[in-house]
Amino acid sequence: MHPLLAGGSISKETFDMMKGALGGSQDNLGKTVTVSTGLVAYDLQAPAKMLYPTITPIRNVLPRVRRQNPGDAAHWKKITAITGSGWDAMGWVPEGQRSARMSYQAEDMAFAYRTMGEEDALTFEAEAAAQGFEDENAMVTFRLLQKMMRKEEMALLGGNATLALGTPATPTLAAGGTGKTLPTATYSVIVVALSFEGYMNSSVANGVATSKVITGADGQTFTLNGGSSNKSAAATQAITIGEELRCSVAPVRGAVAYAWYVGLAGAEKLEAITSRAQAVFSAPLAGTGQAATAITGDMSRNANYSFDGLLTNAFTAANNAYVRWLDNTSDGTGTGLTASGRGSCVEIDTMLQTMWDNYRLGPSVIWVNSQEQKNITTTVLSGGTNAPLLRYEAPTTPGQAYGLVAGGVIDYYYNPFSVDGGYKIPVKIHPDLPPGTIACWCEKLPPWYQSNSVPNVAEVLLRRDYYRMDWPLRTRMREYGVYAEEVLGVYAPFAMGIISNIANKTS
Repeated sequence: MHPLLAGGSISKETFDMMKGALGGSQDNLGKTVTVSTGLVAYDLQAPAKMLYPTITPIRNVLPRVRRQNPGDAAHWKKITAITGSGWDAMGWVPEGQRSARMSYQAEDMAFAYRTMGEEDALTFEAEAAAQGFEDENAMVTFRLLQKMMRKEEMALLGGNATLALGTPATPTLAAGGTGKTLPTATYSVIVVALSFEGYMNSSVANGVATSKVITGADGQTFTLNGGSSNKSAAATQAITIGEELRCSVAPVRGAVAYAWYVGLAGAEKLEAITSRAQAVFSAPLAGTGQAATAITGDMSRNANYSFDGLLTNAFTAANNAYVRWLDNTSDGTGTGLTASGRGSCVEIDTMLQTMWDNYRLGPSVIWVNSQEQKNITTTVLSGGTNAPLLRYEAPTTPGQAYGLVAGGVIDYYYNPFSVDGGYKIPVKIHPDLPPGTIACWCEKLPPWYQSNSVPNVAEVLLRRDYYRMDWPLRTRMREYGVYAEEVLGVYAPFAMGIISNIANKTS
C-alpha cells in the first residue's frame, strides 16, 4: 500500500497534492473531462447508409434468357416478309388451275456475346475492423452488383458496336439579336456529335470523351472509345457587339447531343454541349474548355467490346424504326413539340400513325426524361385545352379546410391506331435518357404477328448471367469481380420509335 494511504486514512501530504492540482495555474495538467476531449461513447449506426440511386427500369423489364449452347454469338433467322404470287393483294385463281408459288424475305442474324464487369477489393484490416458493424464481404459484392446493373442499364439503352457517327457537316452560322455582350470578333465554330454513351461520358468541365486506356486489376490494359464523332470542318462568322452567334448543324444519325467548340480560328475551345443540333452564344466565351485539337477521329463505337442498345438499334437506318429529327430554326431556339388542338402532340401522333401504317403495331411504353415529360404536359394542355389544371381536394374531416393541388403530368398517351380500338401508353421517365429525345418501343408484338414465335421484341440473351469471381489471394487483400456475358437481341427493331432534336419550350 502507498504510504500516503497507510492506516486507512488520507494523510496531510495527500490533501496538499489535491489542493495543488485543484488550485494551480492554467499551465498545469488539464483537469476537466468534456465532450470535446473524445472520452465518450461512439454511436455508429449499422449498416452504412448507401445514399446513391440505382435505377435500372429497362434492365428490370427486359426478359433474361439463358441460352443452352451459347457458343460465341447468338444466332436467329428473321423472316421479314412473305410475298404472294402475281399481285400481292389478289388471290384469284381460275377453276382447275394452280396458283404460283409465294416467296420469302429472310435474313440470318448473328450478334457476339459481350462481357461486362466491375471489380473491388477488401483488405484484411478492413474486414477485421468491420466486425460487429456489417459483413463487408457481402457488402462489397452487393455494391459491385449494383454498379454492374447501372452500367448494364446504360448498355441496354445506348450501347454502340456498329453505328459510326462519322464527321458532322460544317456548321451553319448566323449573327442576330440585339443587346448581347458577345465581343466583336470573327468567331470560328467546330461541332462534334455525341452518341448516348458520348453524352453520358462528356461534360463542358471535363471535355468530350474520346478514348480511355483502362488498366485492369490484372495489370493488363484495353482501350474504350468514349462515344464522340470526328470534328466537323470549321465555319466562321463575324459578330458585332450586341449580336449573338447562332450555330446549327444537320442532325447526325445516332447522335443525341452536340459539343460546340468556339473561338478565334485555330483556338476553338469547348463552350457548350447541347441536346439538339443548335447552340446560341450571346455572352463572352469562357475560353477555358477542351481544345478542338483534342478531337482526332471518330471515337463513337466499340466494335470489339460492345453490343448495340435499344437507341442504336432504332437509329440504324437498315432496321426501319421510326426516327424523326425536329427542325432547326434560324434564330437558334429550335423546334419543340406542337399542340394538335385536341389534347395531344402532333409529332407523337405522327409517330404512332406511321408505326401503324407501316407495320400494324404501336408502342407499349414511351420513355422520356424529365424535360420532355414537362414538354409533353405543356404541349397537350396548351392552347386553352384544359390548362391550367387545379385539383380540388374535398375535406373528409368536419372542420378541415379545403385544399387545391397544383401541377400534374401526363401519365398515359392514348394511341387510337389499333385494331382493338386504341389503348393507353404509359409515359415513363428514364434517368439516363438525354433531354431532347423521346424513345418508344413495343415490348411484345401484337397477336397477329404470331407472337408465340417472337414473344418479346427484345431480350437479354445470356451466355452466363451475373457471377462473382473470388480471385486467388496474392496479398493481404480479398479481390472480387462481378461479371456477366450477354448480348441484347432485338428481333423486331422496326417496333421502336425515336423523336430527337426537340427544343425545350418549358424553361
